[in-house]
Amino acid sequence: MGPSFPDTCFLCLTSVLHSTMALQVPEAPWTAAVTTALLVLSNTVAQSGTLPENYLYQLQGECYLSNETLRFVARHIYNCEEFLRFDSDVGEFQAMTELGQRTAERFNSQKEILEEARSSVDTRCKYYYEKAGPVLLKYQVQPKVHVFLAKKVTLQHHNQLICHVTNFYPGNVEVRWFLNGQEQTAGIESTNLIHNGDLTFQMLVMLEMTPQQGDVYTCHVEHPSLDSPVTVEWRAQSDSARNKKLTGVSGFVLGLIFLAVSIVMHVRSKKGQRGSR
Repeated sequence: MGPSFPDTCFLCLTSVLHSTMALQVPEAPWTAAVTTALLVLSNTVAQSGTLPENYLYQLQGECYLSNETLRFVARHIYNCEEFLRFDSDVGEFQAMTELGQRTAERFNSQKEILEEARSSVDTRCKYYYEKAGPVLLKYQVQPKVHVFLAKKVTLQHHNQLICHVTNFYPGNVEVRWFLNGQEQTAGIESTNLIHNGDLTFQMLVMLEMTPQQGDVYTCHVEHPSLDSPVTVEWRAQSDSARNKKLTGVSGFVLGLIFLAVSIVMHVRSKKGQRGSR
């Protein structure tokens, strides 16, 4: 079974702090974000002894709806790596890396910060859901699907086939791989849902494979916006077979060009004969 995302994410807000910005404490509810950033930087200083010249800190708040239940997730990301997370289903801050351990312990020990995070389901998710949730939940965008090889190699060599599913909303999508009509369950890896910044998502689902001549791989995508699944095939062909195919296509195109030129010359000739009369 391929990756599936049953929850519907109807809100995603991101706050960013990077090394070229002046450090300013934002208004609530993002006050804890700057505190976290400072703690991260102090941890980095303690480990390396120097303040990093370039850094990127992000706080990403997400609201999900599943079985009529709201869920709030706050992801704290430092230099593109999530180090700290608050999940309302868990009820406390969780360290995702060693860097977030100290911050998680401090936040969980501070009643005010912990209560603010726990109340986010009502103060943020419930508020936005009542305002815009019903409209967003009806909003759907059909996914675009592309299949390609990770690297160009000959047949019978190990490779990775990538199914790129992009520009879809909502985020609950199911992607499966088939080889000659048989579903593949081993050797499959996938990215998490990636936010495009315009409500839509994208993701990559990779299949480890060793293509043989004539093999047909199929990426099978199911999404609420689709009346039927989208399937995109990739056929294993040798270089010689591919070159013959390209030669045939090129010959066909050239034939059409010569035919078009002949028709144009014939028409002009007829017009010239009429004009001379």
